[in-house]
Amino acid sequence: MYNSNPVIILRNEMKALEFPEAKGIVMCGDIHGEFNELVFKCCVQYGMTDTVIIVAGDSGFGFEKQGYYENIHNRNRGRLSKANNWLLMLRGNHDNPVYFNECPITHQRFMTLPDYSIVQACGHTILCVGGAVSVDRSYRLNSERYHLPKADEPLAPNVYWKGEPPLFDMEKLNAISGDYLIDTVVTHTAPSFCELTTKQGLENWVMKDEDLLEQVKKERQTMDDLHHYLKAKSHPLRHWFYGHFHQSWHQEIDGVQYNMLDIMELRELRGV
Repeated sequence: MYNSNPVIILRNEMKALEFPEAKGIVMCGDIHGEFNELVFKCCVQYGMTDTVIIVAGDSGFGFEKQGYYENIHNRNRGRLSKANNWLLMLRGNHDNPVYFNECPITHQRFMTLPDYSIVQACGHTILCVGGAVSVDRSYRLNSERYHLPKADEPLAPNVYWKGEPPLFDMEKLNAISGDYLIDTVVTHTAPSFCELTTKQGLENWVMKDEDLLEQVKKERQTMDDLHHYLKAKSHPLRHWFYGHFHQSWHQEIDGVQYNMLDIMELRELRGV
């Protein structure tokens, strides 16, 4: 087994992780709690080694007690270590934000990424920004499993969490632009010009949630603002990956390859 730690840099409340031993980077769509299946798929079924694996949100942190995720880590750390792989996860709308920001998971090979984290590997500099709007939030808020979170139990199991949309953080972006040139972005949702571009499937939810359409529009606008910022600051943007929509779509637009990843879909990041 390898004992390979990433190099972690903390600066201006921004976290950067460098993986000098990595030889590959693979992006993954939503996994919705199927951690064991993902590790098996990557480390055994496909035999990946020396690979940074990034899940583009909706890993499923928060539906179980905190100890459950420790058990998941303990079950998979040997397999990840033997293959010299690292599993990184950014925030989706079906994740408790506390697991990513206030109380991130920081194991050597199994970790959650705070919003606006930087990952450097294989010549790539990757910006990770989580968050999206749950179209089924009205159902979740009325579920018997939902409860108002207590201040002294921020990690108690739940089915919905406030603060789920993505945030445009100019201060962190300015700090990042002073030190890094971003060529790849991983988010949970996507800019408005990327698929999905229709409101199909929202009709039933909108009838129960009058603010939903406006919130979804704002969510996509946040990604537009992020895209505009990176372009305006002349970052060498070439790749953008996201999940959330449970479909697969890949297209180059104005020199950037956009990749919508289906549930458990894997896609390698190539080129520099």
